[in-house]
Amino acid sequence: MTDDREDEPNLLMSLAGSLWFPLLFFFGFLFCYMLPFHSPSPHDVRVAVAPPAVAQRLGPALDRQAPGAFEVVPVKDASDARKKILTREAVAAYSVDGPATATLYIAKADGTFLEQAATSTFTAVAKQGGQSIRTVELVPTAKGDVTGTGLFYLAMAWNIAPYIAVMMLMRAVTVSRRAKVLALAAMGAFMAVVGFYVALAMDVVPNEPIAIVYGFLITQAVAQFAYGLVPFVRQFLPGVAITLFVLLSIPSSGGAIPYQLVPGFFRALHPVMPLGNLLDALHGLFYFDNEGLLRPTVVLCAWVAAGFALVGFGAYLQHRKAAKAEPGATAEEEMVEDPTFETPVPHPVSPAHHEHFGDVIPGLVGTVRTSAGEPVPDALVTVLATGGRQLMRTRTDDEGRYAAAGLPEDFVTVLLLARGHTPAVTRVLLSAGRTHRQDFALEPPVHGAHPA
Repeated sequence: MTDDREDEPNLLMSLAGSLWFPLLFFFGFLFCYMLPFHSPSPHDVRVAVAPPAVAQRLGPALDRQAPGAFEVVPVKDASDARKKILTREAVAAYSVDGPATATLYIAKADGTFLEQAATSTFTAVAKQGGQSIRTVELVPTAKGDVTGTGLFYLAMAWNIAPYIAVMMLMRAVTVSRRAKVLALAAMGAFMAVVGFYVALAMDVVPNEPIAIVYGFLITQAVAQFAYGLVPFVRQFLPGVAITLFVLLSIPSSGGAIPYQLVPGFFRALHPVMPLGNLLDALHGLFYFDNEGLLRPTVVLCAWVAAGFALVGFGAYLQHRKAAKAEPGATAEEEMVEDPTFETPVPHPVSPAHHEHFGDVIPGLVGTVRTSAGEPVPDALVTVLATGGRQLMRTRTDDEGRYAAAGLPEDFVTVLLLARGHTPAVTRVLLSAGRTHRQDFALEPPVHGAHPA
């Protein structure tokens, strides 16, 4: 009989191992979505102001009104102010054209929320100065992307689908690492091409096919990096990848809300996360005459390179492990990097106590001892299915212990063979969420010894 008190720690560990992922989503959405998006306000938004005398007066006034919201960049005249927007050195420009008139230059391609923040602020500035203001849109979005969010959803498709592809490939137990890497590359190329032309057909993006290259880069940045993490984070890959590429990447990307309007932590992430760099690259490519492409191109390539480096390093470590376990074994012989991603299969686990979060919880454990209470090491334990099919084999450790996981929720037969002892056999009914104990007390054979 299994003591219910002994089951409680295993039950708690099983629940923790099952529920940590939804709880990650819960708290992630609270702190990575509701926190940065609940009250967007501008931070360090660069605005070109002409002439310089107006900029000198306006800068301190804006700091008093909204500390840290705007960074005033003095320029000579309206032409220079416009140029600052087109070269992406400012997101808006304000020019006082005369005693009674002023002009606000904006770029809708930088984001609707940012456009609205600049418009409301500088309309009030002009009113206080006794001037009427006109607004000039310098960089409109594509005609099929009125709000500017269509491009963001295209980027999201290129950002999230590769991670899902990695998770699905982890179930392909007969596919080699090399084949998986190539499959991720092929799928990334497919998604980049199809995504671009679907968006083009919807008038969400201008006809700039070079965007396909950037679409491919982000698919590989996400896919190869996530795949490279598998040997290092193992069963925690879903949480690590979701945190990187969803919970942190989306709020810092500037897609849903311009990154200048979110808290400092997410603004700091914007220049280094792949999704934000993809959007910066696409904005520069589509709307700003290829301005500002260097940094996002370098960062996306760095993510891809880091992903391949992780894959290569994981293969190297696996090759070493295989060589130590069985001389002459090669890394290519091991098809599956991490069995925790596959459909559960019966397998032996360490009989030591499973008290660490994330450890595999065994479904069957036991101790083999003599009738005098001495442990029986190296005894062969075989678990058979109801029809007699062998599910797994293992041996007891120096303390006579064994443990198995991945067994079916059904009756199994446990057969024990130990040198110098009578064989033993018993049936056990296994059920989900419990660790079942089956101990053996062996007697010496009446006639001869039975080899293990």
